[in-house]
Amino acid sequence: MVQLGSNKLSVYFLTKDIDLLIAIYRDRRRELMKFVMSYSCGKDSTLALHNMIKQGNEPVALITMVNQDVDRSFFHGADYKMLQAYSEALGIPMLITPTVGENYHLAMEKSLKKAIDLGAEIACFGDIDITDNRAWCEERCKNAGIKATFPLWQRNRTENVYELVNLGYKCLIKSINNTLLTKELLGKVIDTAVIDKLRSCGIDICGENGEYHTLVMDGPIFHKPLAYKTGMIIDFGIVSVIDVILE
Repeated sequence: MVQLGSNKLSVYFLTKDIDLLIAIYRDRRRELMKFVMSYSCGKDSTLALHNMIKQGNEPVALITMVNQDVDRSFFHGADYKMLQAYSEALGIPMLITPTVGENYHLAMEKSLKKAIDLGAEIACFGDIDITDNRAWCEERCKNAGIKATFPLWQRNRTENVYELVNLGYKCLIKSINNTLLTKELLGKVIDTAVIDKLRSCGIDICGENGEYHTLVMDGPIFHKPLAYKTGMIIDFGIVSVIDVILE
């Protein structure tokens, strides 16, 4: 008897069946893909990245879009130093993609093509259930010549947040819509108490409608945490952000 292990599955077979079972094993391996992750440094893209890696897929690159007018990532406000720290902490090359709003789609497609050159077979996005966002991502991938995948699609938003907490991810609230949330939440790491606070405010606790944005500072797929301290709170109209500084 011979034993072949694949993940948690152990298959026992007679020697005469080796060729057949090796072929089955190779078919399973072909299902695993090299992928590029559209990575914002926030909780949803981190959970999608986590799930792709957990399934055995191999990340070849992260794509992070940067607002070149302020030299920080769109929506989540990570500067170049922090983006480099993310790449090192995750152990994945990052395609930092500076652009302005009107050229955002073209810059994304250019970086997708670079990822293909690095070996990416699919492009992964952390969108959950907003169809317009999915359509936009699929259009970018179509133009670049790569298939899009959405690991979190149609998953329960609340369950996603609890999964991040239960997995041990350290999701820091970086910005809020201050017409919906109070500034005391800025700089907080999401835990069950923070989730209760978000729920008491009557918002989607996943923040999918822009109620808040996060930076993930540590978790199971990080090789090392991002050491940080929080600084001053800055107001931009209805949005307030807290400065997060690497130590």
